[in-house]
Amino acid sequence: MAATVLIINGPNLNMLGTREPEVYGSRTLKDIEAMCIARGKALGLTVDFRQSNAESEIVQWIQDARQSSAGIIINPAAYTHTSVAILDALLACDLPSVEVHLSNIHKREEFRHHSYVSKAANGIIAGFGAKGYELAIEAIADLLPTAK
Repeated sequence: MAATVLIINGPNLNMLGTREPEVYGSRTLKDIEAMCIARGKALGLTVDFRQSNAESEIVQWIQDARQSSAGIIINPAAYTHTSVAILDALLACDLPSVEVHLSNIHKREEFRHHSYVSKAANGIIAGFGAKGYELAIEAIADLLPTAK
């Protein structure tokens, strides 16, 4: 049975493709989901791809991942800079995790430079657009003993 990787997308990422394409690119979240499923399959992983605008739902998914997933890839979007709750959930779940951002948060507004999530992540990938998700899947595969 293939290891499952939970990919969580935070607020407003459901607007990809139309929201500030000069910052976030022209691919939709559905495009990125298809890309992630294909890359995961090639690496022997099952991908569980989700998006929510609600912080509490994201926290619940992270907590539930302890029983259902081998690792987490998370693009917390705006919650990157505000959510101690997501940080605490990631620390408590004790699964390998990779933080991913479409844009380079360190080249943007000052408030975007700080990430609470980074304290729990094994690594961070930022600034490569949708390709960053593929890089994150490859990184998480390397962290999982069950991946091929």
